[in-house]
Amino acid sequence: MGLETPFTGPGKIVCVGRNYADHAAELGNVLPERPLLFLKPPSSVIGDGDTIILPPESNQVEHEGEIGVVIGRTMYRVSESEALEGIAGYTCVNDVTARDLQKQDVQFTRGKGFDTFCSFGPAVVELPERDAYRELEVICRVNGEVRQHGAARDMQFAIPMVVAYISSIMTLEPGDLIATGTPAGVGPLLPGDMVEVEIPTVGILSNRVEAYEGT
Repeated sequence: MGLETPFTGPGKIVCVGRNYADHAAELGNVLPERPLLFLKPPSSVIGDGDTIILPPESNQVEHEGEIGVVIGRTMYRVSESEALEGIAGYTCVNDVTARDLQKQDVQFTRGKGFDTFCSFGPAVVELPERDAYRELEVICRVNGEVRQHGAARDMQFAIPMVVAYISSIMTLEPGDLIATGTPAGVGPLLPGDMVEVEIPTVGILSNRVEAYEGT
């Protein structure tokens, strides 16, 4: 059964960087020896049908389609098997990134943290079998053109390992969102674009892109 999103929002959003070898290579990065983690603020969250706003501080905002994991129970220092049991379901995520700002800074907070930079939805879907996560795929399209296509089986660190690893650092709580990394093919988002992130059997997340028009 799918749960509609957005709800009150995740308490925390934990993201995994460079979890696909092809994406690490396209940005000239080496693969990490352990999951590379960073956080996005809850204020960055938007849902399906909402608008991604391009901030004036960046000239290079890019899409990153990802498989999202939503936590269903409190977990701390759990095993990989326990981690799978604690997943409420899966959702589509767009980890929108100001790539130029990410490259300028030592850490990812500014480049990943703008309002509207964490789109997810349209639902949280429980898989029929716990091990079915292995078959998940993620596709990202911009204006109908496929930009990214990756699969969970291609991840450097599998989903249960990622959840268990994060739980060894911080308590995971119901509603927390984990973005598990993006495959190769990241590219620019421009005003007027329609970006879609699809996980077959889970759903399609759609967002229009607009420039910031404030003063």
